[in-house]
Amino acid sequence: MRRRCVFFLLSLLTLTACRPQPVGVPVTILDGETTYHLVSSSHVPAEWLQQAGLALDETDRLLYQDQVIAPGESLPPAEAYTLEIRRAVPVTILTPEGQRVLQTSARTVGEALAEAGLAIRPGDRILPPPETPLTAAMTITRQAGRDLIVLVDGREVPIRSAAPTVGQALAEAGLPLTALDYSIPAEDEPLPADGRIRIVRVRETVTLTQKPVPYQSRFEASAELDLDQTALLQAGEEGLAMGRTRVRLEDNVEVARQVEEETLVRPPQDRVVGYGTKITIRTAVVDGVTIEYWRVLYMYATSYSPCGGGTQTVCYYYTSSGKPVQKGVVAMRRAWYYAFRGQPLYIPGYGRATVEDVGAGFPDGRYWIDLGWSEEEYQPMTGWVTVYFLTPVPADPVYLLP
Repeated sequence: MRRRCVFFLLSLLTLTACRPQPVGVPVTILDGETTYHLVSSSHVPAEWLQQAGLALDETDRLLYQDQVIAPGESLPPAEAYTLEIRRAVPVTILTPEGQRVLQTSARTVGEALAEAGLAIRPGDRILPPPETPLTAAMTITRQAGRDLIVLVDGREVPIRSAAPTVGQALAEAGLPLTALDYSIPAEDEPLPADGRIRIVRVRETVTLTQKPVPYQSRFEASAELDLDQTALLQAGEEGLAMGRTRVRLEDNVEVARQVEEETLVRPPQDRVVGYGTKITIRTAVVDGVTIEYWRVLYMYATSYSPCGGGTQTVCYYYTSSGKPVQKGVVAMRRAWYYAFRGQPLYIPGYGRATVEDVGAGFPDGRYWIDLGWSEEEYQPMTGWVTVYFLTPVPADPVYLLP
């Protein structure tokens, strides 16, 4: 049984070896959107094209492994071959010298221009771009670049460009205008006839300055404080203003300086002083006389008479209120006269009096009272005295002394 199996296998192998085997290798030919498949023992593409019934025009290209080959060229042995036929298509090339129509099988715009003998130099303007795949009836525009000189940062930079404007030429050359920079000619102007472009570097610096803002003082009435008493209710605090000076530099040279309006960063806080409005009526015995008063002030006293005790060349016999100048009328500074006109007073060593006249006072602003006398009774008096403001309290008392 075993011998029969061995004999069967040997017979099968002999039959297989004697069967005819296919000759050649597979070949695939891509012609546009059509694909051809064939088997050939030849290594010459021209024979494959003939076998497939395909013909090439003079401007067509045959490619193998992305390389252009001659149809009659014998290819090295391989397990399979794939060829590509690139059929020539018409394209129109526009240049400043005129228009050309080219029949080409180039793959890209750049290859088509090279085939037409139009080398692409840096700065040339090609539309569509050179790497664009070529298609039938395409129009290619080529404008040769111009040699230009760009003056920037203290040096001359040669560039080449066919851009329609200065700004585009600078951008293509890697020298774009940034921030506040500008060019001469301006970036929206055409390339200059003399071929020279200047870039002006512009920068601005801002200097900040701090300035204190003084606070104001104001008074507020306080019913908790006694009349003529003051107290600090709120401390003053300086504010802060920020000033800005903007300096414009062109190529590191100052061309403009602008002081901008100050900005209030922190407002000042007013100093608030409270003044008393609480009136207390008191009694006292002065010079043996019992008096009732609502205010008492310490004032510097002087005395006067119509003729100044005989020292004046001109005599004044009446007060500002129209009363005769005599003992019992007193004068105060003008603001005090309007505030206390007719106010009854008591001055130790002088007696009762009312405010009836206006005097000059002292430049230092001290509290001052001038005691009136008739010419016959005149007694010169100077020095600090206590002045009592007698009742009744005025209907509209002056709380804050002028």
